[in-house]
Amino acid sequence: MNVIPAEQRTLRADARRNRERILASGRDLFARLGPEAQMDEIAAHAGVGIGTVYRHFPTKEALLTEMVRVRFQEFSEIALSVDDVDPREALETIMRRSAEAVEGDAGFQLAMMGSNELEWEGVEQQKAALAEVVGRVISRAVAAGAVREGFTFEDFAMVMCGVTATMYYKPGSADWRRYLELMLHGVCAP
Repeated sequence: MNVIPAEQRTLRADARRNRERILASGRDLFARLGPEAQMDEIAAHAGVGIGTVYRHFPTKEALLTEMVRVRFQEFSEIALSVDDVDPREALETIMRRSAEAVEGDAGFQLAMMGSNELEWEGVEQQKAALAEVVGRVISRAVAAGAVREGFTFEDFAMVMCGVTATMYYKPGSADWRRYLELMLHGVCAP
């Protein structure tokens, strides 16, 4: 018997709505409770049964992984939207808009800081797509002299993780914006 993996099956409309509600509930509760958020609380907050949550996400780590996968996909879309503009402007836009996208998403922030708990094989495709487009923007920026020599996608990822950590440890603070600007000034050529 040929079994189709769950992620390849098309979800019914009601199952898709439940999945989206679970993800939104996870984002909300991780923002309020941090790593202490429990799957039964997420289910109650989403208005679904615990079995529904576990059908979609067998573990809390699987839920966090999906939240990260969705964000990486969003980051790639941001990067693709500016892929053909001035390389320095493109890189700055990618960094700012990606940071703004996760400003209130403590679940994502938490996942990034505890990345050893992520099931990265669930995110590899999105991470590779992000690395490809951002790497292309970085290469153009370095070639144009807009970004310091030697700046790589790995550096980009570390800068963004630093900004994300600031958001998590100082929620509601605008400090992350200041730190991002300082980092941009350090990354971009004088």
